[in-house]
Amino acid sequence: MQDEQFSQDGNILSSPASEPSFPPTDGDAGLLALEAQFDSLVAELLAAQNASDKTATDPDGQLRDRHDVLVEIKSYTDHEEQTEKTDAILARLHPIERAIMTTPARTIKGLGVKARHAAYVMSHYWEEPIEQIDWGARAMRLLIEAVCGLAEAPVPGYEAAAELTPNAASIPSPY
Repeated sequence: MQDEQFSQDGNILSSPASEPSFPPTDGDAGLLALEAQFDSLVAELLAAQNASDKTATDPDGQLRDRHDVLVEIKSYTDHEEQTEKTDAILARLHPIERAIMTTPARTIKGLGVKARHAAYVMSHYWEEPIEQIDWGARAMRLLIEAVCGLAEAPVPGYEAAAELTPNAASIPSPY
């Protein structure tokens, strides 16, 4: 007797014999579409953050005239607007990130999407040379880089990661 599950109208929902033994034909089309949305919003977020980093300050410490003070006040107002803009982008980004995390990968490309997202979330792992980060962070960073390499997906924002990550075999074990 086969183990089958039926819907309320009697149709077979699933059975070991009826389940395909190969991935769906669309592969990871859903994840790849999410990646495109994610990349677009991250680019928008970076542009907003770069715009908010521009401040009207006097670099040489000289007394500023009235015009300079007004420019700085406007800069503060602009900063508040930029913060609101950044928050709005983050609000749009959040459901896309959750979807990337919860959507199963069915191909190497899909796994690359998930690894690139993990690199974005764990970006602090790339702030220092690999031999200067703790063992757990090192393991995660090397795993993310290996998956991205296999998927031919660049680690986002870390084009210099190759310079920061020497040959993994040369990394001494803490044990």
